[in-house]
Amino acid sequence: MIAMRLWRMSLILLYGGFCAHAVTSQEDPPYVKSEVTYNKDVAPILHKHCTSCHRPNDIAPMSLTTYEEVLPFARMIRENVVQRKMPPWHADPVFGEFINDARLKDEEIAIIDAWVKNGAKRGGAPASSSDSAPFPALAPASGWHIKPDVVFAIPEFLVSKTAEDDYEYIYVPTNFREDKWIQAAEVLPGDRRVVHHATVSVVGQSEVAKHLERHGKANEGEDQYHYRTGKVLHLRPEAPVIDDGCAAPDGGGVPGTSSGYLNIVPAIYLPGHLAETRPPGYALRIPAGGYLQFQIHYSNHHGLDVKDRTSIGLVFARESVQHEIGQYEIWNNMFLIPANDDNHRVTSCYTLPKDVIAVAYTAHMHFRGKNMLTKAIYPDGHEEVLLYVPHYDFRWQETYFLKKQFLLPKGTKLMTVAYFDNSKNNFQNPDPSKSVRWGEPSDEEMMGFWLQFADPAVVSAQSSSTQK
Repeated sequence: MIAMRLWRMSLILLYGGFCAHAVTSQEDPPYVKSEVTYNKDVAPILHKHCTSCHRPNDIAPMSLTTYEEVLPFARMIRENVVQRKMPPWHADPVFGEFINDARLKDEEIAIIDAWVKNGAKRGGAPASSSDSAPFPALAPASGWHIKPDVVFAIPEFLVSKTAEDDYEYIYVPTNFREDKWIQAAEVLPGDRRVVHHATVSVVGQSEVAKHLERHGKANEGEDQYHYRTGKVLHLRPEAPVIDDGCAAPDGGGVPGTSSGYLNIVPAIYLPGHLAETRPPGYALRIPAGGYLQFQIHYSNHHGLDVKDRTSIGLVFARESVQHEIGQYEIWNNMFLIPANDDNHRVTSCYTLPKDVIAVAYTAHMHFRGKNMLTKAIYPDGHEEVLLYVPHYDFRWQETYFLKKQFLLPKGTKLMTVAYFDNSKNNFQNPDPSKSVRWGEPSDEEMMGFWLQFADPAVVSAQSSSTQK
């Protein structure tokens, strides 16, 4: 059944840390009067905002944990910080306030600017010993950005040297004897050289056999609209073209199906999205005896067989859970982007079948994605922009967690408008001479908005008890 797969395809792992995104301001930051030094002023900023990625053996191209590591990149750091390319953040701040907003404050930018302009001095040790330890401590050297209560890993998997574009589905039992509530989760790749991306979903014990049977079929997912090459799906060239999903009865979904799918997702492995941490009182439930479905996209271009053991770390909810988390993935799957089109418009629409509490948003396209806006059209007719990503960048796949959760009532229509740049002016474009349709490989396209939501009904006291 395609509905269980569509939302999870073709995310890309990026190893580069200083990657371009929307430049919101290129003006010089405010003037800083006092002398600025690395030890006193700059190190705390870098350790707070940067070293979660810029540390040894992580996704960024260089480590920035010490003065000796930072100094050779000082000018580049200043440029990217002043232009607000780093830390990466793509949501327009006019619409919504988010817990995980990575943007630096103006005064923090001013400190880094002044430090570099005045010689990038080391300075003496911080005034108090508590400030110097090391600014705060970095995450464990094991590679986790969270402190998991439990870790589940796939059995050792041989990634053949011929596996250049393969999706593998691997099921791991949790053996939980009772329902568990998950506050945070993170996927850790076993071998970054071959793990293109990975997602982990919750599957009930009674459903595992059906999943295994489905994924065991060589033609799995093929129908009148889709065909398969190897272990990836594509939309057939002759499939009907529906760019304006909101004008179609299915909202942009495959004819005969809805544009929206309900899925349960604890964690994904992709750039700009190191871990899923939900607000207190909101958690994802893994039922007793549940399984974790690892969907791993392997891309091996090293000419050697490689062994992988990708894993997921889970953090149990410490506080009483009030609301259970779910997720809608809303797609247009039927569009066609013409060759050399630099501003192609695609829409999708989905009407909520029940009351939900909005928790987080994600925008997803591939290399040709240009910008995306999602608005809520409420039952009384008034409209509200939920998320606007004015300069989409496939290399950074952020999920935006709301500071203030709010009710989206039953009957609210979620309308997404996306634009694609399939021209030579898009430096990420694999081939502007080709028209493009939906497909799982990254050099094809997708258009989706994901709404992470909570059920308004309060979880019963017995089922929401905290765990150790």
